[in-house]
Amino acid sequence: MNEGAGANPRTQVQGTASFSKFMVVLNAIADHPGRLDIARLGRQLPYPRGTLYRIVTALIAEGLVTENLETGTYQLGHRLIQLASKSWETSDLRSIARDHIEALRNATGETVHLAVPSGHGMVYIDKLESPRTVRMTSRIGTRVEMHSTSVGKAYLAGLPEEDCRRIIEELDLKPRTRNTITDAGTLYTEIVKTRIRGYSYDNEENEPDIRCFGGAIFDRSGKPVGGVSLSIPIYRYDEDRARTYVEKVRETVQAITAALATVV
Repeated sequence: MNEGAGANPRTQVQGTASFSKFMVVLNAIADHPGRLDIARLGRQLPYPRGTLYRIVTALIAEGLVTENLETGTYQLGHRLIQLASKSWETSDLRSIARDHIEALRNATGETVHLAVPSGHGMVYIDKLESPRTVRMTSRIGTRVEMHSTSVGKAYLAGLPEEDCRRIIEELDLKPRTRNTITDAGTLYTEIVKTRIRGYSYDNEENEPDIRCFGGAIFDRSGKPVGGVSLSIPIYRYDEDRARTYVEKVRETVQAITAALATVV
């Protein structure tokens, strides 16, 4: 007998509804990592406190969410990142971009990151280290802020105007370094500059002593789907060399965008 034929439709709907609640809670935590506790989740989501507590407890038990015991706030857990990493290994964007970012790393000798949007942040799905002595602490799976990174600024600049403004207003513009932009108006001005010049710039805004150039990758419909950044330690930074690097970053994201458009 077909097991599905005897299934109770009411049970199926109830199960789907429960799963949807889990996903809503998980997405809220992903969009505001380290900033929501049970009370704040309750103000943001239309679920009773007891329901939220049961969902969060289950997510923690599965390793999908972790709790900061000092603040009581939540962020994505290690198991979710591991599952995502398996997807990134076979994603079209990662495999299509690999040769191009490898060429960029080899041409410059500097660290290259490939990132995709994750809620109101960006996640590195690939990283090619500089062969030189100083290396960055980032790794595949690292989630970074949009407002303080070149990949984040490039992504914002690629969005339609309305979406860009909305996300900027929703961002938690917390400082990462003394150079981080923490004002929405100033960030928007920087995004406009990014559009005009065709690349983004991180002036030691995410990590001290590291400057980055970035560019957005677009799908065939013109929607930004990721970004590439080139990271340079300040002691190796040179204005003449930087101009060359900017062009190489532009060429790289244009090549990846063109290659992505061929994917059915």
